[in-house]
Amino acid sequence: MKLNPTSKKVLVDVSIFALSQVVLYFGVKWVLAGMDPFKKKKEEAKAKSTRVLGRLGLQVLKLTEHEEIIAAEVVYPEDIPVGFKDIGGLDHIVKSLKESVIYPLCYPQLFSSASGLLGAPKGVLLYGPPGCGKTMLAKALAKESGATFINLHVSTLMEKWFGESQKLVSAVFSLAHKLQPCIIFIDEIDSFLRERKSQDHEVTAMMKAEFMTLWDGLSTGDMRVLVLGATNRPTDIDQAILRRMPKRFEIRLPDAEQRTRVLSLLLAGADLEPGFDVKELVYRTAGYSGSDLKELCRNAAMMPIREAIRELDGHLLHEFDASDMKVRQLRVSDFFVPHDQTLGDEDTSAEVVDLD
Repeated sequence: MKLNPTSKKVLVDVSIFALSQVVLYFGVKWVLAGMDPFKKKKEEAKAKSTRVLGRLGLQVLKLTEHEEIIAAEVVYPEDIPVGFKDIGGLDHIVKSLKESVIYPLCYPQLFSSASGLLGAPKGVLLYGPPGCGKTMLAKALAKESGATFINLHVSTLMEKWFGESQKLVSAVFSLAHKLQPCIIFIDEIDSFLRERKSQDHEVTAMMKAEFMTLWDGLSTGDMRVLVLGATNRPTDIDQAILRRMPKRFEIRLPDAEQRTRVLSLLLAGADLEPGFDVKELVYRTAGYSGSDLKELCRNAAMMPIREAIRELDGHLLHEFDASDMKVRQLRVSDFFVPHDQTLGDEDTSAEVVDLD
């Protein structure tokens, strides 16, 4: 069919208009992408999530841009250096965690029941004084279970744009569903999911509501996702959150038997003097936390090194062969040297020198 000149002109005009709209669309999209304040953050998150998923053997897994940000928080199990064997004095808690968390999470076929009474809990809370091993126990749980471990930081969820924080919260659970079995770990959970009050900021309140709504959804279907929290202040946590964490383990200050186990692990590779009295050390460290014991052993291990360095009698360290340095064995007395004496036994009084 042959078109007249007028029809040809109309067709050309329509084609030019359509092409201009396509160019305008992609041009505006390119400009807005360049102005995106989170462009660099998204690119870094995508690169890190790609590396993490590659190590997990899930290169073909498709993620949304919000899931990619959360995927940057995934910790690969082989990168966790702590296992249950490295934790001393918490055998009863470790045993309970294995029976009630790891086995149902990783072997659901053994805990299938028509009644629905068996299975892993959807929430576990570790609470107790600071330095007693809550975070270390969470790391060991992730290591031993072999489950995907999301070490969730609250700062990752906080965005200044309205609605973005809720989308990131939603991405936490959607990503966990794709990577199940999965453990979502929140350290100092009381700072994020503390008791709700009327004066709470609207964004914070909406984040908590979104988190709890999606958390309740874990009980449906065959999702193998666990929310693990650690805190020093369990009384500050909202009651609705505590209801979602039926398994709670109190990590107390170690007693004498537990301190013996902890000290045995810490001093396993140390060069101890013959007759080293561990019982005296255990007795004199009553009330110490696991973190306190580790720092005590670190300070004590430095005492023989300090004495050996002082015996150099002014020699420069780079002129001295370290293999010739004689370091004595560790004594119980090294653990209880006053702090001011660790700096030197010499007179610390200032000497006035006349420069004129």
